[in-house]
Amino acid sequence: MMKIGEVNSAPRATADPPAVRLALIAIALTFLALFLFIPVIAVFVEAFSKGVGEYLAAISRSESLAAIRLTLMTAAIAVPLNVSFGLAAAWAITRFEFLGKQLLITLIDLPFSVSPVIAGMLFVLLLGVRTPIGEWLDNHNIRIIFAEPGIVLATIFVTFPFAARELIPIMQAVGSEEEQAAIVLGASGWQSFLRVTIPNVKWGFLYGMVLCNSRAMGEFGAVSVVSGHIRGHTNTMPLYVEILYNDYQFAAAFAVSSLLTMLAVATLVAKYFLERRVAPEVRSAAQDQQLAEAAA
Repeated sequence: MMKIGEVNSAPRATADPPAVRLALIAIALTFLALFLFIPVIAVFVEAFSKGVGEYLAAISRSESLAAIRLTLMTAAIAVPLNVSFGLAAAWAITRFEFLGKQLLITLIDLPFSVSPVIAGMLFVLLLGVRTPIGEWLDNHNIRIIFAEPGIVLATIFVTFPFAARELIPIMQAVGSEEEQAAIVLGASGWQSFLRVTIPNVKWGFLYGMVLCNSRAMGEFGAVSVVSGHIRGHTNTMPLYVEILYNDYQFAAAFAVSSLLTMLAVATLVAKYFLERRVAPEVRSAAQDQQLAEAAA
């Protein structure tokens, strides 16, 4: 019989042998090195292979600046719209019962199941100049496909699930008790939404925004179909990297790629810190809800 304070030195039945743990850690580190660290280092090595002067010249040429400007403009339009949609969809799904609720949830996941290239083709088939809608737009000097609006539409389509999919589980875990209490105490619907709902989901809101922005800036498939690859006009940064690489301008291609790589690293850092804030809030909300249900 063990005495109080005495530690059981026998290995636990559920503990993995040290060799197994070391092997799993080695496999994970090897995988990260091969598929993450080495490629990222290679991008910057190739980007600066011809010196800092060539690097700065590559990212400051007019076509590079046009690609950067179009990428930032597209993200600046797509992200607020998708985050607003995600917040509205999450609010409707978690707070109300209505006809077509399951259909809405399914449609939110549609871009995850459709190839981005197919999504771009759908826009071309719908709004191209050879279609009735596209012909009418062309007659009124409105260009959607092979122009900036088409790029924005394609980006909105492929990125709109991200914010909604982050906010829905958080709002489900938080519940509506605090909002109902605010209404009972005399708050209006907007006051309850702005002062109770938004503060409760703010970290998930920012998390969804970060993911949406990252995908918007890095989208290639759908944008490639609807852009037309017009240099200096409809090339985003990923498309411009492809053009430079196909033209054998490898240093310039990796220079522009390094900007996207830095964006990806910044996204991972932001994602890490936001996850640390989101997870405890969701866990605490879920525990509070379970306690409330148990008390009832």
